[in-house]
Amino acid sequence: MRRGTLLLKGLAAAAIVAAAGAPCSAAPPSPAPAGEALVFTVTLDDAIHPITARFLRETIARANHEGAALLIVKLDTPGGWLNSTEEMIREITSSRVPVVVFVDGSKAASAGFFITIAADVAVMAPGTRIGAAHPVAVMGEIPKDSPMMAKVENDAAAYARSLASNRGRNEKVSEEVVRRSSAFTEREALKLKLIDYVCRDEAEILSVLDGKTIRRFDGRAETLRLGRTRIVSLDMSTRERLLSVLANPTVALFLLFAGVVGLYIEFTHPGMIAPGVVGGVCLLLFALASQILPMSWVGVALVVVAIAMFLLELKVPSYGTLTAGGIVCLILGAMMLFKGAPGVPGIGVARWAVLSIAGTAGLIMAILTTLVIRVSRRKPTTGSVGLVGERGTALTDLDPEGRVFVHGEYWNARTARPIRKGAAVRVTRVQDLALEVEEVS
Repeated sequence: MRRGTLLLKGLAAAAIVAAAGAPCSAAPPSPAPAGEALVFTVTLDDAIHPITARFLRETIARANHEGAALLIVKLDTPGGWLNSTEEMIREITSSRVPVVVFVDGSKAASAGFFITIAADVAVMAPGTRIGAAHPVAVMGEIPKDSPMMAKVENDAAAYARSLASNRGRNEKVSEEVVRRSSAFTEREALKLKLIDYVCRDEAEILSVLDGKTIRRFDGRAETLRLGRTRIVSLDMSTRERLLSVLANPTVALFLLFAGVVGLYIEFTHPGMIAPGVVGGVCLLLFALASQILPMSWVGVALVVVAIAMFLLELKVPSYGTLTAGGIVCLILGAMMLFKGAPGVPGIGVARWAVLSIAGTAGLIMAILTTLVIRVSRRKPTTGSVGLVGERGTALTDLDPEGRVFVHGEYWNARTARPIRKGAAVRVTRVQDLALEVEEVS
């Protein structure tokens, strides 16, 4: 009872700490002085997933509410979920505030390419690259000659052409980025009319765009007045950063594995407390991650079955059968843990994580199984069974009974053949606290 109370207290404390880490929404900026334009900037330097999409949606809504003159999105991403990408593009194309996507850092690959060409103004920094938007699935690339690949590729190519056409960008090259996984440097992208400008930072962007007339997604022309601006940087809150970390499928897999193992240790070793608290928190965080990511519960079941097989191997030695089955279930479950959607490169459980967990689990189980087998084959050293075969010395003549010294103790003994005092004897049986012995040379 006390152990359960302490466990619940630990989980409650963890929940309170997590809740405390979520700060209140940022205070709105003070109104801009007359003649001064308000410019918001945000940084998206992670994979594209539901948390990223929600953060951008809230940022655009705030920019529209505050009447900002411009929103600059600094983008650096390897790709992401297709559904989240489409949601972000809808928010950009329907925003009343013009949106500038500034490829900063290193690249805007895959999903980042679609987001960039969907912006009102597309800008890249020196030394960056863009492209490689060929659709793939979470578990690897779809076979090129399959009907599914043709459907997915044609759909993504049409999407790229549509965005490029409405933004006045190069439709043909945009399609090649999808079909051939083409990638370009900032200078090449500018020459091919995939982007509008190459700038070093936000200040240069504002200087270049001041007085320029841009074409909005609905066809309207809008002139930007950015002579006097006040830049407000919006960052993710602590809560959003935590959710962004949990949106990593590899992290979610480790949380599930650690949670199940932690609770098993707590239930098999009552009173340790720490494994139970850690396991409970990990499972709660995994449950939260399952609300963010498109989870496949078949994959979850396979991972849990794999862990159960590993644990059963310690209780019921199967000479590696359960371990092999557990490794197979773990690999399949990890690969199926998240529902794949075409056009999602860079998102999914990393292969190194799957192989490292499976390999480590297999190695540990092989060592533990070997130790269990060795212990089961070892001769008992305690109790009456442990005395059989032990050697000692006759303290008196045995004919047929007498006293012997065996295993550091004095025993009453009997024998079928007479044994003289001082002779070496060996125990053949233990019965009624008396040893049956025989003489040995």
